[in-house]
Amino acid sequence: MKKLLVTLTRSKAGQKKNHLANLEALGLAKVGDQALHEDNAAIRGMCFKVQHLVSVEEVEVEEVEVEAR
Repeated sequence: MKKLLVTLTRSKAGQKKNHLANLEALGLAKVGDQALHEDNAAIRGMCFKVQHLVSVEEVEVEEVEVEAR
């Protein structure tokens, strides 16, 4: 399953309110913070909106099955 690793690379100081809202929705607070999200159109759209502040990498994640006891 593909996921997106989003990293905040630039400061959010002085940015527009809608950019700050996107960063908060992505779970990024400080420079260097990383968040792992599903690869879908909504997340890609948020990353595109703040592309000047973040770096995005596609990563392949294997699903781990959890056994019920």
